[in-house]
Parts: sequence; structure tokens; C-alpha cells
Amino acid sequence: MPPLDFMKTDISHLPEKKQRELTRIQEILFEEFDLARGNGGKIYNQKGRILKIVLFGSYARGDWVDEAGKTAKGYQSDFDLLIVVNFKQLTDMATYWYKAEDRIIRDKTIKTPIGLIVHSLANVNNQLALGRYFFTDIIREGAALYELGGHRFVDPKPLYAKEAYEAAQEYYEDWLGSAMRGLEMFYIQMEKSADDNKWFRKAAFELHQVTESLYGAYLLTTTLYSPSTHNIRKLRALVEEKDERFRDIWPDEDRFQRRSFELLKEAYVKARYSKHYVIAEDELTWLGERTELLATLVKKACKERLKALKAKSTK
Repeated sequence: MPPLDFMKTDISHLPEKKQRELTRIQEILFEEFDLARGNGGKIYNQKGRILKIVLFGSYARGDWVDEAGKTAKGYQSDFDLLIVVNFKQLTDMATYWYKAEDRIIRDKTIKTPIGLIVHSLANVNNQLALGRYFFTDIIREGAALYELGGHRFVDPKPLYAKEAYEAAQEYYEDWLGSAMRGLEMFYIQMEKSADDNKWFRKAAFELHQVTESLYGAYLLTTTLYSPSTHNIRKLRALVEEKDERFRDIWPDEDRFQRRSFELLKEAYVKARYSKHYVIAEDELTWLGERTELLATLVKKACKERLKALKAKSTK
């Protein structure tokens, strides 16, 4: 791996329209970040800075897919962006970044969805020092769209195969176990819903948690990292970016399928706190079936990864 001071910055392999979108995204990120910091008295608001914006994933590597409107499935890769800031407090999505995400989604000049993760420089460097695959891959394959001088990444340390296997195995057992217990609870709540419709909302929330845990199990087992988010759209995009087999889990060929997934995505907040949240039995049944398929694929993919890690650790 080359010295990190020489992380690549060239994105000329991208079509000009994609480069223009990335430029516009950066403008919005800086504008909304400055507004979010405002005139707060805390030092992290006064001295808060974006240190780096790094494009990673398929658009950085050059193997993106953009079939939006071209095929029935119409899969479209996200722009995966790592935002690096100088204070941990500034990584709070709900305070500093949600308005930027919303503006980017609504901006008609931006046609490509984004997946945004935010970390402090200290946290990224700690992950690199631990040899965490997710971050070392970003450094090796990513492209720095913006860098504030004087704030470098540390050189990543090697992660020994035995340590990687043990960590991945622990993540898998913990997160998958949590997901499967939640799936059992979901079916219990579905049975109760015949007597009281409030259980539909409880079942929807439980299924959201199951989905979040399943995606977390995959990411942590295969990369030793999962972002701290309840946004299953973001987790889904990260997983589908890494393993195309997951792209068939949530078909969106008709309004019923699209609405059902949107209801699942919203369930973390609305199913608990909004009396206006309504989800039908057929929607929950379909979501449960798709989540079962997700669980089966997560188990398969994680076991493949664990087998490979174990083989390396015994050499």
C-alpha cells in the first residue's frame, strides 16, 4: 500500500455528469455543515471543520452500476462518501448532517443516491491502527475529493488472520443471534395482531430491528465495521454494494413492494411514536418473508467469510 499522503484524488474515470453531481454534493455538505454548527458556544461548533471527503466503493473503483430506468430491476449504485471531521461530536447525523442528506435527495441535479458515513479523524486513525478492513479498503481504493492540509491518515497496521477470525466469529454469533430472537418475537406479535391492531405496529418495529441486525451481522462479519445508524436504507446500500446477491432481496417492481419497504424503513420511529403509522397485514407478511430470505443469505455469506478467515488463521 502506498503512503497515505499520496491517496489518490483523480476521478477522471467518472462521466462528467457524475463529477458534476459530486461537486454539487460537496457544496451542499459544506453549506449545511456550516449552518448546523451555527453560532454555538461549544468549541466543537466554533472550531469544527470538515477535514476530508472521500469517495469509496464502486464509483471510486470504477465498477459502479447505473441501470436506473434502463431495466426492470434498475439497480443503481450509490455514491459512497466518508466525511472526516475534527471532533467526535460533529459525527452526530441527526444534528449536523440530516438536512444535507435531505437537500441532496431533493436536488434535481443530483441523480445518483448517496450513502454518507461520518467519522472523526481520531476514530478513522484508530480503526486503521487496528487494521480494520473497511477503512483500509477505503484508503487503498478510495479517492479524496477534498482534503484540508495537515490532517493525514495513519499508516494501517496489518490485522492478523487469527484476530480477524475471532472478532468476526464473535460479531456473527452476537448479531445474528439477536436478529433471530427478534424474528421469533415478530411472529409472536403477528399472532397477537388478530386481537389488537396495535401489535401490527409493534411487529413492524421488531422487524425493522431484525433487518438492522442482519445487515449489521453481515457487515461486521465481513468487514469488522458497521455504521452507527438505524437507517436500513443506508445499511442495505452498503451490503448490496459489497455483495450483489443481496440486490434481489427487496424487489421494487410495483407500488406494493416499494411502499412496504418504505414502511419498514420508517418503522424505527413512526411505528413507536406516531398514531398515524399504518401498516397492513399483507405488507407485514411480505416483509416477513423477505426478511427470512435476507436471514438465509446473511447466514450463507457470513459462513463463507468465516470459513475463509479460519483457513487463513490456521496457516
